[in-house]
Amino acid sequence: MSDATSLVEDFASGRSDPVQALERALDQASNVPGVFISLTAERARREAEASAARWRAGQPLSVFDGIPLAWKDLFDVAGSVTTAGAAFRRQAPAALLDAPSVGLLCRAGMVSLGKTNLSELAYSGLGLNPHFGTPHNPHGSDQPRIPGGSSSGSAVAVAAGIVPIAMGTDTAGSIRIPAALNGLVGYRSSCRRYNRDGVFPLAHNLDSLGPLTRSVRDALAIDALLNGRDLRQRRIAGSLKGQRLVVEQQVLEDTRVETAVRDNVLRAVEQMRAAGALIEVRPSPAFQATLDLIQHQGWLGSFEAFALHETLLDSPDAGQLDPRVRRRLEAARTLPASQLLRLYDARRGLQQQLAEELDGAILITPTVAHVAPALAPLEADDDLFVKTNLATLRLTMPGSLLDMPGVSLPCGRDALGLPTGLLLSAPSGEDARLLRAALSVETVLIR
Repeated sequence: MSDATSLVEDFASGRSDPVQALERALDQASNVPGVFISLTAERARREAEASAARWRAGQPLSVFDGIPLAWKDLFDVAGSVTTAGAAFRRQAPAALLDAPSVGLLCRAGMVSLGKTNLSELAYSGLGLNPHFGTPHNPHGSDQPRIPGGSSSGSAVAVAAGIVPIAMGTDTAGSIRIPAALNGLVGYRSSCRRYNRDGVFPLAHNLDSLGPLTRSVRDALAIDALLNGRDLRQRRIAGSLKGQRLVVEQQVLEDTRVETAVRDNVLRAVEQMRAAGALIEVRPSPAFQATLDLIQHQGWLGSFEAFALHETLLDSPDAGQLDPRVRRRLEAARTLPASQLLRLYDARRGLQQQLAEELDGAILITPTVAHVAPALAPLEADDDLFVKTNLATLRLTMPGSLLDMPGVSLPCGRDALGLPTGLLLSAPSGEDARLLRAALSVETVLIR
């Protein structure tokens, strides 16, 4: 499937129109199980018909007028229940209003297809959901494989060709991980870049929003629209000549990184070097210290998720939770407040240290150390689930803790055809610079 920018070119030329694009998306959505929790077909048809009329009149509202997109079922969409992937929320009242982010893209003419599946309460990096089913990674031709989480349905909706763009959230890797495992572009914004009102939370200081797309140019356009701008001129990738990039050496040398993942990242680095990028291969002490902090002092998100859901855990509804999610939430109940305060203090210092270390460079790591694991063993074995979840989240958690915007780019496949991902990250707030760099890097990668 082409990206959204190419689809808009079809609208402009008359080769297609928003109504045709929507009907194709609705037809495909009904044939891929586990991806959508709900479809908003009636609303989508109204939006598509209005968009088609604007294109006929030569007056589109934005560069993405008429593009169908999907929303992770944490975003409030007026008239739809926001389930957060949880069975106990099936009967919750429907949202009265669109979340501000939904409203912005709606006013840009985009067409809301529906709400996508996710790990319950967005609390897993694997994407399994016992209540609404688990969408299968479309690249798992040998056996069903995980989609990655928690934005599982959003990733598969794009990877399976249902929509060119789906919105997700990322607290510990929930956009970047499924992007890598499904061969997509996934952009985790800095936490405060977009309005998070009307989005079901998990951890106040870590939650961020962002798109899963088929190209960086599409992610750039979404970023502009969510910031109240419209990129009427196509963003042209700049040269990589002189772009400074730091490859995290200790991560790549870690034996936990699968050979195919390492080889694909190193090949991509050589492609960047050949295009004129200035590459340093060295450890990042701040990144390594953050990995060590998480391993030995705990995960900040655990504290914040427990605080958010303590009332739920003490209620009868707790019995409806996925036992794996419930156990993970409960594990933070007895953690001391002093540990939380140490994490906050360490976080501030490490953010400053990282910015000084990079000094304007972009950090490169693998997004995930492995390709998508088989689904069935994880469904059958709780201990394997816990171990695999931690391994899957390990390389994205530091960026979340330090509020680093990140763009995961597809950088190749393993012998079974399973995608691997390369992660570009920058210090907090440097989203625009990161996206420009990602656009340039994407042009030299051989997928």
